[in-house]
Amino acid sequence: MFSWFGKVSFVPYSKVQDFAVHLKDGRLMGSRCKDCGFQTFPPRADCPKCMSGNFEFHEYSGQGTLYTYTRIDAAPTGFEDAVPYTIAVVELAEGGRALGWFGDTIQAEEIQIGMQVQVVPRVFEDTEDIRVYYTVEKPSTTWSEAPPPHLG
Repeated sequence: MFSWFGKVSFVPYSKVQDFAVHLKDGRLMGSRCKDCGFQTFPPRADCPKCMSGNFEFHEYSGQGTLYTYTRIDAAPTGFEDAVPYTIAVVELAEGGRALGWFGDTIQAEEIQIGMQVQVVPRVFEDTEDIRVYYTVEKPSTTWSEAPPPHLG
């Protein structure tokens, strides 16, 4: 499932691998410790507060504040066809930070650190392989409603 992010994981199993399934389904999920209630994004299999491995996925709203951003003009290998592009780090309302590309609803001249934004799950549909990611959009930007979870 991690290949959906464009990378191959050589770990045969991860307790948080369903994160990719949820993202593909249009859900932005973090984790919540069942023992102490601490929430993290991205999800963690072990709680950084109490070290418990007893967690559950928790859906995030995607609402947040722009923490920082940068424009990429000299792209790393594999991203040369996308330059220039701007990426953002968003402080999520529920806690944690997400890294994403600025989407179509925010123009370069509108970007300001501290602005309210919405992180939106996306799936590249125009490639042979599935690719999941998220974009940073204006608040209240919606996306297609996710189907019911289909995790086994």
